[in-house]
Amino acid sequence: MTTTRSAAQQSRRVVFASWIGTTIEYYDFAIYGLAASLIFAPLFFPSTDPAVGTLLSLSSFAVGYLTRPLGALVFGHFGDRIGRKMVLVVTLVLMGVSTFAIGLLPNYAQIGIAAPILLIVARLLQGFSVGGEYGGAVLMTVEHSSDKKRGLFGSVVNTGATAGLVLANLVFLLVFQLPDDQMLSWGWRIPFLASSLLVVIGLVSRYSLEESPDFAEAKQRGTVRELPLLDVLRHHLGTVVLVAVGIIAAGSAFTMTTVFSLTYGKEALGLENSTMVSVLLPSTVVILICLPLFGKLSDRVGVRPVFLAGAAALVVLPFAWFALLETRNYGLMVLGFVLLFIGYSANYAVVPAYFSQVFPPAVRFTGMSIGFTLGLIAGNAIAPATSAWLLDATGGWTAIACYMAVTGLVSLAAGLLLRIPGADTDRQPAAEVPVETEQAVG
Repeated sequence: MTTTRSAAQQSRRVVFASWIGTTIEYYDFAIYGLAASLIFAPLFFPSTDPAVGTLLSLSSFAVGYLTRPLGALVFGHFGDRIGRKMVLVVTLVLMGVSTFAIGLLPNYAQIGIAAPILLIVARLLQGFSVGGEYGGAVLMTVEHSSDKKRGLFGSVVNTGATAGLVLANLVFLLVFQLPDDQMLSWGWRIPFLASSLLVVIGLVSRYSLEESPDFAEAKQRGTVRELPLLDVLRHHLGTVVLVAVGIIAAGSAFTMTTVFSLTYGKEALGLENSTMVSVLLPSTVVILICLPLFGKLSDRVGVRPVFLAGAAALVVLPFAWFALLETRNYGLMVLGFVLLFIGYSANYAVVPAYFSQVFPPAVRFTGMSIGFTLGLIAGNAIAPATSAWLLDATGGWTAIACYMAVTGLVSLAAGLLLRIPGADTDRQPAAEVPVETEQAVG
C-alpha cells in the first residue's frame, strides 16, 4: 500500500515537473514567435519593403528548427545512455540562458548586421535545447505512469505547450499597451528577461525527480546502448520516418494559429495586433480542456483511433477557420479558432503515449526525439514563412488552407501505417515493447 501510494505521488510529481518545464520551454519559444511576427522586422530586419522585412523576421523563427535535430541527436544519445533526468535539467538551463540573452540584444540601428546575427545565434540555441526537451519530458511522464493512465498523463504534459503560449500572449498583451516608441525601445524585452524567473521554478521541480523506471530497468538488464543512434538507424528508421510525418499536421496547425494568424490578421484583415491576440487567447482554453479529455478517451479506446480522428479533422477544419476569420466578427473568429483547436487537440493529445511506445526503452529517447524533431521542421518551421509567401503570391487564404489540409492528409497516412509492436489495441505498456539485445552495454 505504501509502495503504491509512493509510486502514485512520484508519478504526479513527474507530471508536474514535466508540465512546468514544457510550459517554460514553450513560453520562451512562443514569445520569439510573437516577436518575430509583430516586432522584430523593424528592429532587426529593416527593409524598404515591409513584406520583405516580415518574411525575414518569420524566417528567423524558422531557423530555430534547424538545430532541433542536432539537439535531438545529442540529448537523445545522453538520455538513452545516462538517463532522462539530467538531460531535462540541461535543456531547461540552455533555453533559459538563450532567451534571457535575446532580451539584452542591441538592435540593428545600434550595432548593424551583428544584431540579426546574434539574434539568430540565440534562436539556434533555443532550437537545440527544445530538440531534447519534449522527448525527455513525455518519456519521464509516460514511463512513470501506470498502463491505464499513459494517455491522460501524456496529454497533460502536452498542455504545457498551450500554457506557455497563453502566458506568452498575456505578457505581450500587456506590452502592447505601451506607446509604440516605448514598446520598440524597451518594452519588447520584458517577456524575454522575465523567463529567467520561470526557469528557477522549473529547475527546482525537475532536480528532485527520480529516474525513469523504464530506463532504470534497461540499465539493470544491461540493454543500455553504447550508441543508441546506430540501433535506431539499423532497426527503427522506418518508425522514425512515420513519427516525423505523423506530427506534421499538429505542428503546422499549432504554428499557423499561434504565429501566422497574427501576421494574417494584420496584413490581410487589417486588424490591430491586440485584436488578434484577444481572439487567440481565450480560444486556447479549448486546448487546455480538450487535450486531457482526448488523452483520457485514448486510455479507453486506444491511442491510434483518437490520433486518426484528429488528423482527419485537420484536413477539413483549416477551410472553416479561414472562412470564419474573414468575417472579422469577434465571436465568429473565436469559433474558427475553437473548431481548429478541437481537431488539433484530438491529434496531439495522444502523441506522447502513442509515439513513445513504438520504440523500445533502450532507444526510445533517441528515436522519438529525432522523429518528432524532423516532423516539426516539416510542419512548424516552414509553415509561417510558406504561408506568408502564399498570401503574398495569391492575395487570399485558399492556397494556405489547402497547404494545411495536405499536412493533415500526410499525418493521417502515417497514423494508418504506424502501430505499437505487439499491441492489438494500441495501448501496449511502454516497458513491454520488444528490445533487441545486440550492442548492449553492461
